[in-house]
Amino acid sequence: MSDGRAARYERIAAQLRELIEDRSPSLVAAMATVCAVLHAKMPHHSWTGFYLVVSDDELHIGPYQGPVACQILKGHGVCLHAVRTQAAVVVPDVHAFSGHIPCDSRSHSEIVVPIMKDGRVVAVLDVDSNELAQFSDADVAPLERIVALLRPFY
Repeated sequence: MSDGRAARYERIAAQLRELIEDRSPSLVAAMATVCAVLHAKMPHHSWTGFYLVVSDDELHIGPYQGPVACQILKGHGVCLHAVRTQAAVVVPDVHAFSGHIPCDSRSHSEIVVPIMKDGRVVAVLDVDSNELAQFSDADVAPLERIVALLRPFY
């Protein structure tokens, strides 16, 4: 990750802290704010949103920014892989990911960061890009710090 992207993440995290801590009335409002800021400030994001865990095999759409998305994810895909492994997933080329669910054919790379509560994943932050290899392991920690702002709502 470039120093410019790292600095951008730091500015975004500070802005979100100001917008969410002691201000957001609910989890949905906080998630919507995270999506709006990340999507507006990170030019390589083509879709930025949350999926909520319904079961070990099913996720439902939460707040997001970008084109219309799959409302339900079942069985497989990058997001469910992150739920099952309880770890962030970085996919440089979604078309090479076995079981990828193509909600938008323009998407070419993706990162998914799980949100944990009491040792289980309750939601994931999912970010897509229309370009290949737009995310790396260096994006994981900054995004984990950003989604950690949601912990008080769980």
